[in-house]
Amino acid sequence: MAEQLKNKLHIPAVKEIGSLIHSVWPDFAVTDFIETASLKLDELELKARADYLAKSLHVYLPHDYVDAINILLEAAESLRDEHFSGWAHYLAWPLIDYVALYGLEHRNVSFAALEKLTSLFTAEFAIRFFLKAHFDETYQQMLLWAEHDDEHVRRLASEGIRPRLPWAPQLAELRHDPALIWPLLEKLKSDSSLYVRRSVANNINDMSKDHPQMVIDVCSQWQKNASDNTSWVIRHAMRSLVKQGITDVYPLLGFSHSVNIEQAQLRLSQSVLQLGETLVLELGMLSKQIQYLVLDYKIRFVGAGGKISREKVFKWKNIHLSEGQYLQLEKRHSLKKISTRQYYPGTHEVECLLNGQCVARASFELLMP
Repeated sequence: MAEQLKNKLHIPAVKEIGSLIHSVWPDFAVTDFIETASLKLDELELKARADYLAKSLHVYLPHDYVDAINILLEAAESLRDEHFSGWAHYLAWPLIDYVALYGLEHRNVSFAALEKLTSLFTAEFAIRFFLKAHFDETYQQMLLWAEHDDEHVRRLASEGIRPRLPWAPQLAELRHDPALIWPLLEKLKSDSSLYVRRSVANNINDMSKDHPQMVIDVCSQWQKNASDNTSWVIRHAMRSLVKQGITDVYPLLGFSHSVNIEQAQLRLSQSVLQLGETLVLELGMLSKQIQYLVLDYKIRFVGAGGKISREKVFKWKNIHLSEGQYLQLEKRHSLKKISTRQYYPGTHEVECLLNGQCVARASFELLMP
């Protein structure tokens, strides 16, 4: 998958970019650009390719930044044609990186360019260059973008200021004190676009990893007379806090304040498993009252030294229970080898969690083939 993604910016893409620019500016040295871009492209991963192509473009575009941007914007308009549907956004990435690399001293021109280009490929990485170099001016622009008619531009206001944005340098000051992020999200918390709301939720989820109580406090205020859209944002923003078992989160999301069950017992299908097999969890419990709970399970994984080295919470389901109801549930968990998780032999522990509280546990021995 990583290889396929990287190849969205391969030599054919470079040729397409060169052709688009030449079509609007005949003086563009297409052959020279392709030769320069081809020197290192195969050595680089996807994000580095976009950066390298932007630098290669700079060699052959006019030295005047405004002239260069006007050429790139005119070339980018062709990417909106149906002919490019499905992959045009990757061709726009180097053009957006060009703005980030060379446009810091031309903010008005650069902001206007990013506003146009972000609907082709998100400018969330590029805008961080401006936040780091000219925070106040960029922040004011993002407040304006939060009220833009285009959902892509509104999303840029949220996604670009995420303190822990994947694939991007973290915004250390905002991670330490995210107070300035909230006015932006306040404008977007009830956005009509799911694309925007998902970004808002991800932004809040980022903040919850460093400031859980702040997130709970703000979302508690939002929840009062919240629209359906705002409630959606809150639910999805709290996912890390739910997995951590933070007590105050569950009532905020409409779950019961307390857990009242008896006779909770967890059985595992096997006490010894080989890597590649499937573990079956069977949980039984008696409810002592009407309650609405989050049921998850945690696996405590053994490391190379034979001791517990990490743990991960997995979603099971949300459950409604009646008073006196006995519930029995089954969950299958694959222990198939995957690239993102390293398994080691030894005794692994499993815990069943209700609203983050451990109510039953068991263990199994994992063997390597």
